[in-house]
Amino acid sequence: MSTLFNLQGKRALVTGGTHGLGLAMAIGLGEAGATVIINGHSSQEKVDAALEELRGKGVTAHGYLFDVTDEPQVEDAVAKIEQEVGPIDVLVNNAGIIKRVPMLEMELSEWEQVIRTDLTGVFVMTRPVVRSMIQRGGGKVINICSMMSELGRNSVGAYAAAKGGLKMLTRNMATEWAKHNIQVNGIGPGYFATSQTAPIRVPGNPFNEFILHRTPANRWGDPEDLKGTAVFLAAPASDFVNGQIVYVDGGILATIGRPAGEA
Repeated sequence: MSTLFNLQGKRALVTGGTHGLGLAMAIGLGEAGATVIINGHSSQEKVDAALEELRGKGVTAHGYLFDVTDEPQVEDAVAKIEQEVGPIDVLVNNAGIIKRVPMLEMELSEWEQVIRTDLTGVFVMTRPVVRSMIQRGGGKVINICSMMSELGRNSVGAYAAAKGGLKMLTRNMATEWAKHNIQVNGIGPGYFATSQTAPIRVPGNPFNEFILHRTPANRWGDPEDLKGTAVFLAAPASDFVNGQIVYVDGGILATIGRPAGEA
């Protein structure tokens, strides 16, 4: 069984891998034996800090600073990674942003920024990697979707549109590239305990109470909860799994919810 989940000798690129869920998945892939490459966008300092954490856990890791929405930057970065580290066997498209603005108040520039980062950026990032995978006879692509790939919520219209589009982009990528032994799947995280959600996870906060009540597991996800799914979709164990979105959400999408006051 160990060979089904062994990533020894594989190279995995995780975009947006400097913090949060991206860093957690990068750690998981590294613990399974992969050489990990992380991408950051905002600063080299964040890339370096993440590399220090990865290497501190015994993971072989490399970091590159580039913008996944900038096609020339992406093309150059992929070529540089393949020259310096080696061909990319696993691509995790995790880089993304969210803007919580009601649609009637959202500026067009804000809408376009979210769509460009969360959807177009995956298109831009994946193509040069997959061209190389085709030449080498296969590979794995994991797109980080969201529960907003399935559900709507107030103030996240652009994000939901992008993540819904990413679900269908994942299925179309799988359809086009399966014949090349490339599996393209998605992970849809639920609500996770990260630095970004810390302010709303305090006891008594209405949204915190809503999430705990809405989630059958009755807790927020821990970033560690994503490691196993990421490894599965990157490993030989998923060689005949294609075009699927695996929701790691504690059961939210499985239920209509509980009546108010029900334990």
